[in-house]
Amino acid sequence: MPLSSFTTQPDVLIVGAGPAGLAAAIASANKGLHVEVVDAMQPPIDKACGEGLMPDAMRSLAHLGFNLNIDLRKVENHLLRGIRFLNQQATTSAEASFPASPGRGIRRIVLHQLLLDRALALGVRFHWQNSVQSIEPTSTGHLIRTNRQTLRTRYLIGADGHQSRIAAWAGLSKATIHSRRIGLRQHYAIAPWTNYVEVYWSDHGQAYVTPTSANEVCVAFVSNKKFPTVDHALTHFPALQRQLASATLSGSARGSITLGRTLPRVTTNNIALIGDASGSVDAITGSGLGLCFHQAIALANSLHTENLALYQCAHRRIQRPSRIMSRSLLLMDRFPHLRALTLTAFQRRPLLLEYLLHIHIGYRPCSFGVLTNRLQPDYTC
Repeated sequence: MPLSSFTTQPDVLIVGAGPAGLAAAIASANKGLHVEVVDAMQPPIDKACGEGLMPDAMRSLAHLGFNLNIDLRKVENHLLRGIRFLNQQATTSAEASFPASPGRGIRRIVLHQLLLDRALALGVRFHWQNSVQSIEPTSTGHLIRTNRQTLRTRYLIGADGHQSRIAAWAGLSKATIHSRRIGLRQHYAIAPWTNYVEVYWSDHGQAYVTPTSANEVCVAFVSNKKFPTVDHALTHFPALQRQLASATLSGSARGSITLGRTLPRVTTNNIALIGDASGSVDAITGSGLGLCFHQAIALANSLHTENLALYQCAHRRIQRPSRIMSRSLLLMDRFPHLRALTLTAFQRRPLLLEYLLHIHIGYRPCSFGVLTNRLQPDYTC
C-alpha cells in the first residue's frame, strides 16, 4: 500500500495499542487532549499473562472512567477475593484476602476490547497495521513515518514493549536486566474451585491459577527454563495436575518472556515511555497491568501540565514497591529451603501474608492488625 500524503497532528501520538498504550490514550483523552494511536497489528490483540487484576488495578480503571459495576457486567470475568500460596503437593498452604474491594480475573483479550471501546468512545483515533519506520524531531514535536502514512505530533509515547523502537530511537533503551524468565499460558474449561488466585510453588517455578469466568480458569506457568508443553509443565505441580484432571483445554497455549528490567530514564524532550517499554517487574508479583494503569494516569497528568519531568519522577515512585516485592519473591524461587520456611511461616501466621499483600496493593497496615485509611496511588511528585 503506498504511503499516504495525508498528515495529521494530534497532541499525543502513542505507538503501541496494548493495555499500556490504550490506558495512556484513555487517560490523555480524559484530560481533553487529541490522541491518536498506531499499532503494527490489528485487533483482537492477545498476549500471554496471568489475567488477574489486583484491587489497585481496579481502582485505576475506575480513575480512567470505567463504571466497574456496569462495564464488567457486560463481559465474562470472575471475582477474586485474595491470594493463596501452595507448595507443589498442596501440603502447605496459606491465603490472604483483599481488604475492602476485590480483584477480577478477566481474559486479556476481553480486557483489551474494554479498553479499546472506552478509547474509541472518547474520540481516540487508531491507525492499525501501521509499523513505525522512522521518527525525526521538528520545531513543534516529531514527525513519524509508518509503512502507510506520515504523522506529526507534539508528544510521542512509546508503548511498544520490551523491544521498543521508540526507546531505541530516543536514546532511552539502555536498561539493566535483573531477571529473565519464561512464561506459558493455557486456559482450561472447568468451573473454578476457588475465588482466590492460587500460586503453586515448586523447584521448577510457579503456576498461577486465575478464575476468568464461571466455567474457565487461566493457568500461567513461569520458570527459568522453557516448558516444552503444558502437560510437561503440569508434572511439576502434581496437586494442580490433579485439580485439572477433568478439565479440557480451551484455546491454545501461548508463551512469553517476563523480565525484571529498569531504565535510568523514561522521558527525553517530548518523548515518554510507558508499560514494558519503560521497564518491568517479573510476573511473580501479578502487578504488571496495575503498574501500566498507574503510569498512564501519571503520564496524562504530566502531559496536561506540559511537564514530562513530573512523569519521570512519578514513574520511579510507581515502580519501586513492585520492584522490591518482585526481587523478594524471586528469592523464594531461587532458594528451596527459604521457600519452604516462608510458606510454613505464612501457613502458621496468615496475618503475615495478609500484611504483605495489603502493602503490595496499596493499603497501610498498622499496629494490632488494624488497617488505616486506604492509600491512593500517588501520580505526582
